[in-house]
Amino acid sequence: MHAVQASSAVLRRSIARSAVRKPNSVRFNSTSTEKKAQDTLGNAQKTAGKAWDSLVQFLGPAGQKIGNLLGGYKEPLVYNFSVAREVAKRIYVGEGLQPPSLSQFSEAYRQLWSNATQVAYWRGLVQSGQVAQVGIYGLQAYGIYKIGEILGRRHLIGYPVHQH
Repeated sequence: MHAVQASSAVLRRSIARSAVRKPNSVRFNSTSTEKKAQDTLGNAQKTAGKAWDSLVQFLGPAGQKIGNLLGGYKEPLVYNFSVAREVAKRIYVGEGLQPPSLSQFSEAYRQLWSNATQVAYWRGLVQSGQVAQVGIYGLQAYGIYKIGEILGRRHLIGYPVHQH
């Protein structure tokens, strides 16, 4: 017990000493990183301005009204949008992301159809206990489909009926 107290006291003193010490006067070469960040910021601001102008031109008078309603929030919103777009673009390029090719897409659906029509596949799902997981996936797909229908109709139940 005495050894534990002594070691904790030594630890506290070393932490206190390291907090009091002045940092080393080592300067890291951050000018290139800062330059890249400033260039990216400048590009993002230019792109944001162009995107906003094209949006206002596309929307016409409604775009003008939206711009006026946003007031001082317009610039930060446009900036944040363009920064998010630049980050997504860098991730997309850096990770080598791409949409699936037509052959990959058709192969995936061919495999799904093949599995759905085989009784042995369903027996294996039931025996392994994964039938509940597949049911949940199906329920999620159906829910997404129904949300898409609601959004497409722009009405929760049925289509809006306008009486004249």
